[in-house]
Amino acid sequence: MARDNSSPAWMTTLREQGAADFARTSWPGRKTEQWKYTSLQSFQDFLAADWGSATVAATTVDADAATSGSAVSSSLLTLSATRLIFVDGVFDAEASDAMPSGTTLFSLADAAAEKIIADNLGRVAGSVDAQRRNLFAMLNNAWTRDGLLVHVPRSVTLEKPIYIAHVSSAPSTQRTDATVANQRVLVVMEEGSNAQIIEHYIGSEPGQPAFVNALTEIQLGNNAQLHHTRLNMEDEALSHVGGVHLNLQRDSRFSGFTIAEGSRLKRIDYQMNHCGQGAELKLDGVYLARHKQLVDYHTTIEHRVPHCTSQEVFRGIIGDKAKAVFNGRIHIHKDAQKTLAELNNRNLLTSNSAEIDTKPELEIYADDVRCAHGATISQLDETALYYLQSRGISPAQARVMLSFGFINELLQGLPHEDIKTALGTHLSALFAADRALVSDVALADVDAVEKGRA
Repeated sequence: MARDNSSPAWMTTLREQGAADFARTSWPGRKTEQWKYTSLQSFQDFLAADWGSATVAATTVDADAATSGSAVSSSLLTLSATRLIFVDGVFDAEASDAMPSGTTLFSLADAAAEKIIADNLGRVAGSVDAQRRNLFAMLNNAWTRDGLLVHVPRSVTLEKPIYIAHVSSAPSTQRTDATVANQRVLVVMEEGSNAQIIEHYIGSEPGQPAFVNALTEIQLGNNAQLHHTRLNMEDEALSHVGGVHLNLQRDSRFSGFTIAEGSRLKRIDYQMNHCGQGAELKLDGVYLARHKQLVDYHTTIEHRVPHCTSQEVFRGIIGDKAKAVFNGRIHIHKDAQKTLAELNNRNLLTSNSAEIDTKPELEIYADDVRCAHGATISQLDETALYYLQSRGISPAQARVMLSFGFINELLQGLPHEDIKTALGTHLSALFAADRALVSDVALADVDAVEKGRA
């Protein structure tokens, strides 16, 4: 990799190290535990066919991309928040609000911000055990040309949430290849600070081929509080590999919510590290896969110190010939006494052809802990269906109500009312329009039952 003299030394070092790590790391296969249930062979072929040299594509700024944000305004959420729009990884200043104090692009950072970036960028993601290092995190380092720093100073509470929209655009008339975007966000919250951050991943047009490699790193200082929402709502033709890496210091509190609709390939990793006593972590997740889509969530919580709490709940609905993977790992180190950790994964299959591979893991080396984990796979409760139909509700409508209710409990826990309303509206319409997420009965069979009731 040639040295880029226009970039600061810390960014050049990050890219060179990422490229070196990527070059010497084998491509994941079926024998790679973290990718055991998700084959990347078709994705490798897709990369070669649609993009040729992905590295070159990812580091080239499309002149049309920076001005296309207005084309996707209808897909953006209407929130009482500071809106920051990135199109194919390029900041769209015209479509965005003014950045709050402490928030800046890597490329525009002053000396103080540069020091914060240099001290933190790559440190959280780089703390993962060698055997669990993510190939795509290395690739993200190698491709990084710019990114967003959100720095919240000591004892500061942000007045408004920060809404970061990552948009994948359709190819321009001058370019026929697929879109490639490398996206990087660094959140550094000092002692006693408080913030809400929403990351929203969308495409500008349906059916567009694209690849997004997104990495978010979060450093929570002592007694800092963050609610982080990650919405993956891209079209099913788009491939997305993303990661959220988090360090929690003493008495810090992280509350997260993530939702992903399926696509050609959607893999999201959460790596969360308890580094200070008294830290609390809560993560809720929802995934929805239909057609021939794939959703793969891998989460790891490292309890390194005593007196920390983790609560993790994920629910998935899988229909048609879709596939979902959930791997949730909790690692209790030998010094992490008085740990409280719980993990629960529930799945609803709406087709006999749907597949879920779920693997909750507990690895405990301390003896004074309270831990629990579990996973369930089921179909809709026939008794509940009968009850609703006995009250005059049609079979199709009853299935919509029960399926949506399966995930609605987690949606109701969102603190931001605008997001709760927007997601509720979007998902209600999705469930009503696509029977794949609500029924294992063929369309003709449901229609026949409803005609018989008429």
